[in-house]
Order: sequence, then C-alpha cells, then structure tokens
Amino acid sequence: MNIDFTDFDRLRSIDPNPAAAHEVVATTVDGKRIAVSLASYGAGIFRLRVNPIAKPDYGLIVAAPGEAVPVASGPHALALRAGSARLTLSSDDTHAVNLALTHRGKPLLRSISDEHFRGMAQPLNAPRIGAFGLTENRSVASFEFAETEAIYGFGEKGSSLNKVGQLITSRVEDALGVNTDLAYKNTPFAWAIAKNGCWGVLTHTTVDVHHGVGYAQWSNRSYVIVAEEPQLDLFLIATDTPAEMIAAYHRLTGKPENVPLWSLGVWVSRAYYKTEDDLMQTAKEIRDRKFPADVITFDGRAWQDTPTRFHFNFDPSRYPDPKRVIDNLKALDYKICCWEYPIVSIHHPQYAEYRDAGYFLKKKDGGELVFHWDTGKKTTPFGPTLTPLPPSGLVDFTNRAAYNWWRDEHKNLWALGVDTIKSDFGEQVPADSLAHNGDTGERVHNVNAHLYNRCVYEASREAHGDEACLWGRAGWIGTQRHPLQWGGDPQSDWGGLVNSIRAGLNHGHSGSPFHATDVGGFYGSTQPEPALYLRWVQAAVFASHFRIHGIGAREPWMFGKEVEKIAREFFEIRYKLLPYLRGACDLAVKTGLPVMRSMALMHPDDRVARAFELQFYCGPHFLVMPVTNADGDVEGYLPSAGHNDGGWYDFWTGTHFDGGEVIQLNYDLERIPVFVRAGAAFPIGPLVQSTRPLEGDTPVIAVAEFGYASNDKYEHCARGDALKRVGDEWRSYGQRVMNVRRFL
Repeated sequence: MNIDFTDFDRLRSIDPNPAAAHEVVATTVDGKRIAVSLASYGAGIFRLRVNPIAKPDYGLIVAAPGEAVPVASGPHALALRAGSARLTLSSDDTHAVNLALTHRGKPLLRSISDEHFRGMAQPLNAPRIGAFGLTENRSVASFEFAETEAIYGFGEKGSSLNKVGQLITSRVEDALGVNTDLAYKNTPFAWAIAKNGCWGVLTHTTVDVHHGVGYAQWSNRSYVIVAEEPQLDLFLIATDTPAEMIAAYHRLTGKPENVPLWSLGVWVSRAYYKTEDDLMQTAKEIRDRKFPADVITFDGRAWQDTPTRFHFNFDPSRYPDPKRVIDNLKALDYKICCWEYPIVSIHHPQYAEYRDAGYFLKKKDGGELVFHWDTGKKTTPFGPTLTPLPPSGLVDFTNRAAYNWWRDEHKNLWALGVDTIKSDFGEQVPADSLAHNGDTGERVHNVNAHLYNRCVYEASREAHGDEACLWGRAGWIGTQRHPLQWGGDPQSDWGGLVNSIRAGLNHGHSGSPFHATDVGGFYGSTQPEPALYLRWVQAAVFASHFRIHGIGAREPWMFGKEVEKIAREFFEIRYKLLPYLRGACDLAVKTGLPVMRSMALMHPDDRVARAFELQFYCGPHFLVMPVTNADGDVEGYLPSAGHNDGGWYDFWTGTHFDGGEVIQLNYDLERIPVFVRAGAAFPIGPLVQSTRPLEGDTPVIAVAEFGYASNDKYEHCARGDALKRVGDEWRSYGQRVMNVRRFL
C-alpha cells in the first residue's frame, strides 16, 4: 500500500488550553490549530483524541472516564497518571509532538524514533513518518517498538499471530476464506509483549484502519496507524501481562457474555440440506450411528426461497408445515439453528412496504439503494458453486424502527421452536450509501456487522434468556458481547486447517473468547481427504465450539469406516469433556482469556513458546498440538512448568515429559498430541448423545488427575467450584465421584 507520508500535516507544538482541563491546542506545520485531549479510563488506560469531530456514537465503548490525575509537566506538555501508568504529550525543539507511556516508572511505549536525514519535507532529522498528522481525509499516529517485541491482535486474521512485518487492514469484508488479509471479523486493536510489560492501542473508529506493524515499505521499526478520517481517537493501555491487556480491552468495550451448555455440543450443518427428507435422513443417521450432536442447521437455501429472501418464514413449497419438521427434529433431541442475512430481495412480497418505511439504507442523494451482487465479475463466488442472489435492499440498523422490526420478526421463528440463528453476512454496505442517522457508507460499513449481530442477539436474549447465543460471521469492536463467532469459509486443504487455527487464536487475542471453524473446510476443488477431515475434527474437539460444515458432505461416515470409527470416539471425547469445557467458558467470561489460548497468552515471557503459534491450550490445562499434515508429524514445545515443576503428561497414555523442551512426534490417525500439566485435575462427564438429558447442568462421573504439583495444590476447571478435595475423596455437586483416573 503506497501512502505519501509527506502529505500529512504534522503536529509540531502544543500549548495549554485554559478553557478545558486535560486539553491542549496543537499547532500543525501548516499553522492550523487542532484540539488534543487526554483522559483516563481506569488504571493503565488513557484516551487520546486529536481533532475530535462530532459523529454518531455506536456504543462501541461502554466504559466511562475515570478520575484523571494530572502530573506537572511544563508549559508545552500534558501528562496524566492512571494507576501505575503515566502518559505524557510534549513538544520540543525538533518541532514535533511526541508521546511517552510509562508503566511502573519504566518506559513502555513512545512515538516513532525512525528519523530520516532529509527530514521528509520537515526539519532536519525529523521522523520518517509523523508521530501525529492529518490530511483532509486521513490521520496517522506512529510508535516505536523494539526488535524483541511481539505484536498481536487485529481480529480474525489467518496470518501468523505475531504481526511484526505485516501490513494489516481493519475492514469488514466478505473474505471468502482465511487465506488473505481480508477478514470477516476485524478489531483495530493491537497489543505487544514488551520489556517492561504490555502496551496496547485501540483505534476507536468505524472507518477503515491500516496498520503497518514494522511494515518494510513504511518503517521496519515502527507501528504506524493510518485511519481513513481526519481525526484520531486512540485508547492506550499499559498492563503487566497479556491477560490483563485483554481484561482492560473488555473494560472498555464490554465483558463477553457466556454461552449455554448445549452450544458446546456438536453442530451439524452442510451447504446445504435441500429437502425435508434430506435433512431428516441426516438427523436420524447421526442418532442411529451413535454420534453425539446437539444442533442441526437449516442453512440459507435449506429453508429460504432464494429469489425472495430474506424473510422470516420457511419456503412453503418445501416446508408447508415447518412446525411439524421442527417438532420431529426436537423429538430427536436437536436444537434448531436457522440461517439469516440482513438483506431483503426486491422480489420479496413486502419489499416496497419495507422500503417506504425507511428500513433500508439509501443512496447518498436519498434515493432508493438496490444492492447488486457481483455476478458479472470474473471473481464472482456464484455460478456453479453458490446460487446467484437477487438485487436487494440492505437493512439500516441505524434506524431504530428498522432495528426493532428486524429484532421482533424473530418471534415468528421462536414460536416454531427455532433455538438460535446463524447470522451470516453483514459486510455489504457500499461506500455511496446513506444511513438513517446521517452517517455515510464509509463510516457505517464496518460497524454494520456489530449492529446486526447486536440486534439478533437481543432477539435471542429476549426469547431464551441465559440460553441465548448466535452463530455469527462478521464483527468489529465489541464482538465478544454477542457470542459466538465462527471462522467462515476456509479452504478444504491442509493450509485451510492451519489458517483456521491461526484465525481462531487471533480472534482470541482480540478479546473474543469463543470461536469455531467449518470442520473439513467450506470449499475446494475436491472434497476434503479423509486424513484432513479427521485431523480437523480432532483439533476442533478442543476449540470452544465445534461444527461440521461445508459445500458437500461433512458427516463423518462419508469419509470411510476408519474415519467414522475414530471420529465417533472424538465426538464422544468432546461430550465427556463438557464439564471441563463449561468451566473453561466460565473462566473466559470471568478473566477474558479465550478458551483457545495461544502460547503468547499463556507464556508471554518464554520467547521459544511464543514461536510455536499453531499449538494452543484448551482452557488452563490441555496443551494441544494439532496435526496439520498427512504424515502425522508434529514438532511441538512443552514449556517449563514454572511453579508447577512436575512437567507434563500425555493425555492418552500418561507418559511423562519434562518441561522446557522441543519434541518431535509422529501420531497415527487415532490420536493427536495433547498434554496435561502435572498437578492438574479435571472433571469427566457422562457419555450422552446430546446435552438434553443434562438439563443445563454438567454432572461429573470421574476426575482425571495427572501427577502431583510440588505445592500440592490441585488446579481445576469446573463450573461453580464444582470439584472440592475432602480428604482422599472428590465430590461433585454434593455427590461422590466414583472413579479417579490418576497418572503418576
């Protein structure tokens, strides 16, 4: 991406503004006077605004300003203290405004130090890129980072977790996979593991944001933010650990909501089940073949009439009595998920009524906006693979009447027995559109997915209370408030599996604790090979959520008898681990740490551990090393146990391993490498075919205990402190656990 940074009018000096506390007036090189303000939002959190402009507030920030503690800083400086952090803005004789963030008295983050001896059209030896600068349409902020720092975040990207060296764009897109920088779920939030703690920067905006993270074309040694608007609204965060960083992000943007127990079961889907017979045959065969499962999905074409969609009723030509079909599925103990998107065909019988009511986005001149899909392009996703979609109106969620209409229309589905919604799409707002609140398409485009999913989640909460959740595709800042999300449309090959694991971990780095993939991959020139499908199943068992889905068959028995046998065992393992997974979800909501935890989150001070980006923790105890090749080879790393010096145990065999070593492994199709910390104990639940017999509870029939910790403290992960040690007995929910599996 080519940007001429000499076009930016840099801030060169600041002077106090006697009319406003914690605000200064900055003078640019071109002599403009710009308002700059600082505020505190709690310990270690600061807000910096440059040239604030009045605009619609979409509620992305839920925190209120805290009490700021001013620090004496001189005539050309402004400084605040928040907890053990301090943020200072100052101007000096280099004719530049600079920022310095300290934590516990030590430097943590400062403005760019990459100088150019020509001055880049500025005074001699000025920074290559301005610390802060504006054009008519853009803004820039630039920060230094050290060569040892690792930088994470930015939403659900399929690229490597440490983003140093990358150019990343935060823009919500119909990404058609996880193979490029395009992503459905974007979060303009970066955080770094640094020498003196962790720093984070959240760019609070709804416009596109470009992040040069040591991007060579801009600056190898700088983190450069370019926002597509002439103002900056940044939250700067200082913490000791990555876990505290994510917790601080949640304080700003909202705590994650929890998910119901049934959502942790297996979701069954395909693109798509074409008829009632097709759907019911699969639903019955799952039960007949003894595959545990909880949710079955009516994907878009499975229940909608495509030429007239979207509407909140079943295609009458295929489902004259949808209540009967849903009742039959519920008799088999399934929850029902129905697909939707926030788009209404011009052929919908009530399209004109909705248009005249102002429920759709309009053109900038106020005229009717009809969205046309890219069916004429060479890159179209439609044609032989997906059904071409009709010209449509786009629901305008900035219009409260439209928002309420869309939310309340779900009551028709709840009345039929639908339990949850797959909230697909949401990325289609064009730049030349106008919203009801006066905002432009450029500003609504990214936040539209947030408003859409908030609307659907509210509908679900009203109907189902704590049993509510959705299955969302797109998102922006605050996605964690509307659980849960899946990583849409990976390619059905080994690279698709690798990028999906990365996408899930990146999503967790960005504040969202729950994530799933399309097991087996969504698309490809061929169906997934049996080994790939099985390895995807095995990895997904240890994610927060688990769904089989794709174009074509994804049911395990479609890949041969051996795959069917092994996959069934892993489906069963998933259900036996429900008490553990339930506890991991509770911890995620309480602490902010995702269910899938990267090595960077768990071992931030171990640079070797951080380099192993595909292995991950499931909750606090399981260390999972996915197999991502047909040969079954895995190179992994078992970190030093730290306070717990007992090492690690193989989950399957109980074989002991010392910590602090790289290991070379080869696993046949029946297993993937999973290790458990010594001293850990976790609950095992009963084998059930769905969660319905559990009635929302997570009964424990056994406890697996792996070795002893040196301090004899038994860590556990179970709901409501369910496991308690009483002498040599384990008790769960007041009942004695009859079996303890112990590896010594």
